[in-house]
Amino acid sequence: MPAYVQYPKWIRPEVIPGFPFHWYGLMYLIAFLITYLLFRHQLKTEKLQISDDDAVNIFFWAILGLLIGARVFATVVYDPAGFYLRKPWLIFWPFNEQMKLVGLQGMSYHGGLIGAVIAGAIYCRVKKFSFFSLTDLVVAGIPLGYTFGRLGNFINGELWGRVTTSGIGMIFPNAPRFSTTEEWVRETADTVGIAYNSGEMIQLPRHPSQLYEAFFEGIFLWIVLWFFFRRRKKFPGYLLGVYLIGYGTVRFVIEYFREPDIGIGYPIQLAEQAYPQALFLSLWNFSTGQILCFLMILGGFLLLWWRSRASGKTGQSSGK
Repeated sequence: MPAYVQYPKWIRPEVIPGFPFHWYGLMYLIAFLITYLLFRHQLKTEKLQISDDDAVNIFFWAILGLLIGARVFATVVYDPAGFYLRKPWLIFWPFNEQMKLVGLQGMSYHGGLIGAVIAGAIYCRVKKFSFFSLTDLVVAGIPLGYTFGRLGNFINGELWGRVTTSGIGMIFPNAPRFSTTEEWVRETADTVGIAYNSGEMIQLPRHPSQLYEAFFEGIFLWIVLWFFFRRRKKFPGYLLGVYLIGYGTVRFVIEYFREPDIGIGYPIQLAEQAYPQALFLSLWNFSTGQILCFLMILGGFLLLWWRSRASGKTGQSSGK
């Protein structure tokens, strides 16, 4: 009996076959809606003086910044060939060469985070709102919404994980094939029970890393933030710092199960063997995502240190 799972054949990227509306886009809308509703819920419970119009505007500008940052980051950092640097007008062009609407398929989480923070900070400065107080409310709900973004990746059959011989390995139809002239390919195929002919190109089971991320970066992190840290906020910016550390840590670990981006590989390679990159060969080869997550974790600790000191000084000043 095969020791792997086939990607469900009934899953299609389009919500309705023949119409240019994809599940991936719908999942983004659901993610934004959930985060917004949780944000509004907290505004009411904490009785902050924010009007309905301002609440909507904050989200509008944050989402706009997120989409711009996510797209620009993806086309600059994750484009080793420099295609978009040579043709920057195509960064936000939602059509393929056949003029078929495909949307913005390449998005970077870290770029989206940076874009949303910048847009939110500008809006709060203009309106004279407390940026860190509002950000704490937003990040408490982000992971639950983010769950649906990763489910959208799974439905698209993209961002698959590394090759695995475990029983939860899944064969994704869009994943690259490997030649059975390679010894490691034959050994993997024999282990999981895939029949092949000599010299044939075959697909191998991979970790469904999108589902790992949907659970751990989404549901698990939301439970931790919402039910534990949210009620223990020590100062404005506390929950943002915890979120940066929490997401960065979880994503850093899951990156070991996810295949590095083709063409980029490992910007930091400390182990002797790193390739084929579809296999997990060492803890000491670090992907682009892991480098960004490390910076994210570091930023979270620095933010907590800075906001703690700023809060302490404010408390001392008000006490005099």
